[in-house]
Amino acid sequence: MREFRRFALCAFALLAVLALRAQPEAPNFPLPVQPDTLRILGVGNSFTDDGMMYLPELLEAAGIRNVVLGRLYHPGCSLRQHCEFDAADAPKYIYYKSTANRWTTRSEAATLREAVGDEPWDVLVLQQASHHSGVYVTYHPWLERLIERVRLYCPNAGACVAWQMTWAYGSGSGHGAFPKYDNDQQQMYAAIVDVARRVTAECGIAAIVPTGTAIQNLRAGEFVNPPLDFTRDGYHLDTGCGRYTAACTWFQALVAPCLRTDVAGNAFRPDASKHTRVTDASADACQQAARKACVRRFAVWK
Repeated sequence: MREFRRFALCAFALLAVLALRAQPEAPNFPLPVQPDTLRILGVGNSFTDDGMMYLPELLEAAGIRNVVLGRLYHPGCSLRQHCEFDAADAPKYIYYKSTANRWTTRSEAATLREAVGDEPWDVLVLQQASHHSGVYVTYHPWLERLIERVRLYCPNAGACVAWQMTWAYGSGSGHGAFPKYDNDQQQMYAAIVDVARRVTAECGIAAIVPTGTAIQNLRAGEFVNPPLDFTRDGYHLDTGCGRYTAACTWFQALVAPCLRTDVAGNAFRPDASKHTRVTDASADACQQAARKACVRRFAVWK
């Protein structure tokens, strides 16, 4: 009986620790509903660029001109690197901004503190570096620390912290991290989904941009082009259907619920003659892949 009691106490203590780990120290806030101006900042790397690049054109085609966008770019930047750059207050980022549905670039390199403090952002979108995206141990304690810093620097105390779930590499990718996933796209996607589900729950992140699932939805359709699979180099999205689907996902996950709109039927078509062309037919497939991902975030639509 004594051994059982000791075992029960140890089990209870372990469950208590896990429960505390699953609770974020600071509450997150929901997406705003019909704000006068919607402000969205992406903090990341080239995968943030791929996701946000066509957002201004989608907004313009939808007749929406009250959205301010920002994106912080440092190549291959991981959650840990963001924290290290911030600890040194290092100007390591290219800071892009859109205030009239057109990207402009700050002439000088920016720090995390400067960019996050530049606007009273409503939504702050974070992500992991693609090569770590399916590796759970690379997230803690860096994600919690980054959330704390962007909250501290943002002039809007009620900003919503959101997460971009990145995509698996093309089936023929030569990326050096692909062997971590046995060079298997489905295995990489499953790992990304598993980790995204866990860390967003642990950190209280409810707003998710499921770009990875949207791209997998598109890959399951008729326009897929293996082994690139809508990438331009095996991992960055191509400038046609790849980036278009990603932008549709950002629109549907963040803009649509805030401004009560929908990406379906959006008339914007990027000019991407070198990559998968966005025709009326493929545009509809991209939009539906994004819409379905925002309904079912952690699984490919069958």
